[in-house]
Formats: sequence, structure tokens, C-alpha cells
Amino acid sequence: MISGRTLNQGASTEAKMGLAFGEETSTCALSEDDLSVMGLSGGGNVLIASPFGREVLRIRADKGLPSGMVFIPMGPWANSLVGPDTYGCGMPNYKGVEVEVTPTKEPVKNIRELFAALQRI
Repeated sequence: MISGRTLNQGASTEAKMGLAFGEETSTCALSEDDLSVMGLSGGGNVLIASPFGREVLRIRADKGLPSGMVFIPMGPWANSLVGPDTYGCGMPNYKGVEVEVTPTKEPVKNIRELFAALQRI
């Protein structure tokens, strides 16, 4: 898994509890080949699990993404999947996080539900 900024994520940072920010940062991108193998060519949700957390995200196809790679825009969903270690630089590692991706019928949490779940940890 890699995470980074997107135009839509950056444009909506002024309203982080708003719908636009939540929609953008709770959607992951996968290659068309990976979506086809998982039977998700028509859309859907995936459960992404890392050693640090698990979250359900919406999917979208990205023709430029290589097979085996997942991209998640920087935000609370990506944050819940990365480890806490900052390696002395003050920022956790948002690149190369090992994750398992599986199709799911579970719904994506809205931003308030996500924050409430994180507070219980």
C-alpha cells in the first residue's frame, strides 16, 4: 500500500469532516487487473488489513497502477493502516505498507464512525 495526496483530497482539507473529504479519502485505487481477479470490475468495497489495522474502503480502477499495488489518499483511513513508528522524522511510513485486500459486503464507515471506532482502541 502506498498513500499520497490527490487533488480532490487536497482541495477538501478545509472541511475534513465534510462529505467530499470523506468520500475521497475512503476510496482506494487498484489496477484493473487486480479488480478483475477479485471479481470487482463493476465496483464495490474491499477490506484492507495491515499489521496495524483494518478498514473497509470503496474501490476505483486506476490504469496507471501496477498489479499488486493499492493507493489510498492521505487521510484517516490511510492513517489507521500505517504503523506508529516515525523513524525519527516525525511522520509514519506511508509507502510500502504490506496489506491484504479482500472483497467485502461490509459498508464503508463515514468519517464520524471511523473516528468513534479509533477512539475505542
